[in-house]
This record gives sequence, C-alpha cells and structure tokens, in this order.
Amino acid sequence: MAVRELSCSLAMAEALKEEMERDETIFILGEDLVSHGGIFGQFRGLPKMFPERIIDTPISETSIVGAGVGAALTGMRPIIDMHFADFVTTAMDEIVNQMAKIRYMFGGQASLPLVLWAPDGGGINAAAQHSQCLESWMVHVPGLKVVVPFEPADVKGLLIAAIRDPDPVIFFQHKRLFNWTGPVTEDQGIIPLGKGIVKRPGTDVTLITYSRMTYECMEAARELAKKGVQAEVIDLRTLSPLDFDLIAASIKKTRHAVVVHEACRTGGFGSELSARVSEELFDHLDGPVVRVAAKDVPMPFSPVMEKFVMPQITDIFAAVDTVLKR
Repeated sequence: MAVRELSCSLAMAEALKEEMERDETIFILGEDLVSHGGIFGQFRGLPKMFPERIIDTPISETSIVGAGVGAALTGMRPIIDMHFADFVTTAMDEIVNQMAKIRYMFGGQASLPLVLWAPDGGGINAAAQHSQCLESWMVHVPGLKVVVPFEPADVKGLLIAAIRDPDPVIFFQHKRLFNWTGPVTEDQGIIPLGKGIVKRPGTDVTLITYSRMTYECMEAARELAKKGVQAEVIDLRTLSPLDFDLIAASIKKTRHAVVVHEACRTGGFGSELSARVSEELFDHLDGPVVRVAAKDVPMPFSPVMEKFVMPQITDIFAAVDTVLKR
C-alpha cells in the first residue's frame, strides 16, 4: 500500500478525479473553475479531463446553489463551489429552506445528493467578509450534514463519503490548510461521516476540536506534556452527525474538557458541545467545560489584529489551567 505526501488541495483534486471517473452524474459548478482551476488550485487539471462537467457560472450564489438543487433533484450529483464560505449568506433560502428540507417536505420520496464546498477560516488577512467560520449556522439546520476536515487523508476520505451521500453535505475546508501536507494512501477509501478520531491519547484533559484548530491543539498538547499534563486531542471531523460517543469515552477517562474552535465564541458550536457534555456527562466531570474561541468581533484585515482576534495556543494553556484548577 503506497503512501504519498499530499497537500489538502491535491487530496481534494484526487478525490474529485476518482469520483468523477466512477460516476458520470457528478459535475462541479461555480466561479473561476475553468479559467483559474479554482482560487486555491483545487480543480487544477480537472477541466481538461472533464470539459463538460466543470462549469463556470455567473457571480450569483443564489443561482449557483439553486441550479445545484434542481440538478440533484433530477438524479445528478452536483458539487457546488462557494468560492468562500462567507458567500453562503447570499444563498441562505436555497440552502436552509430548500436543500435542507426537501427530503422531509416530500415525505422521503426525494433525496438531494449534493455537496456544497465552502472554504472558511481566517489567518490569511482576507478581512471581515472573507474570513468567517460559519459552521454553527449550518449545524443548526436539520437536514444538513456538516464536515470539517483537518488532514489531507481526511479531506479525501470525507469528500468521497460526502459525494456518495444521498443527502446534502456542507463541506467546510479551512483556507490555511490547502497547502497542509500529510500521508495519503493510494487506496484511501471512504471515511464515514459522523466518525471522529483521537489524534493524540491522553489521561488528564480532553481537547475537543476540528478543522485548523486541530493543529493548534496538537501543538498545545505537546507543550503541555513537557509540563506533565497529558492532553487527549479529539478531531471531530464531522459536526453533523456528531460522534458524541467518542467524546463521552474520552471525558469519562480524563474527567476534564476544553472545547477549541476558530469561530466566534457566542453561539459557536462549542456552546452546543459544552451544553451537551454538561447535560449528559456531568457526573464524569471534575471541573467546568471551558471554551476557547475567536473574539466576538468582525475579523480585522491587519495581521497583528487578526492574530489578536483568533484563538492562540496560549489561550488553550489558560483553559487547561482553569479546568485542572492549577
């Protein structure tokens, strides 16, 4: 079984190529896909391989998502490139009132096999309108599945699963991870939606995270180990469905929990995680559940201010000190 070092961008392109060769109903639509190969290079080479199935569209997210919904209802499997996750705001009716509810509204007689791919996150000085993490909006909507991968192997395995799923999947991929490299086997298969992974075992505190903050938590865990604190790092990979069994098993062992995400603190997915852990695992906790998140302000353009707004490793250290009462 050959193992290659691939970037998240190349892992995504490989998954798309393999799936489009396997299934002729798969096509991709969005802005600047053919002329630029996607703004992060994620579609490079695909327009030549599939000239009629990579479709450039006008700059209208409403029409792009609406066309995808209609195509999925006719038996196609569209992949919608949203360019930036922030642009879901212009297509919320299509996403929230149509895409998410069609199976329910038709009494299960219709499915909607559609992937909405949305690059999210800050850290590239793209300012307030191009740097948001909006996953909690989508998790709040019944009928949508929400994926938040970290490593290249997860990008490929989860994207394959999302494409083959009969229901709509929102696939958030952090912009700072496109060049992130990692091992990917040649026969990398499906990673089931709703299955998290323990990235680092530990016994003292559980760090629950996803997307780019997995890297920050891994770095924090390595530094904490030097101080005698063994942190277990859980990468959720999928937020809806959520692998709560994995979270529960870890907290029953460590008896302490810190939730880390890049999205704003108020109303972020960490709030849901903290509430559910407190409700269902209260008797297994020896301290409070603490959240680490971005500050509740629009993302600044200034690199110095952007760093100030986004959660840092030092914030994770402080949260661990709080839950361990050190």
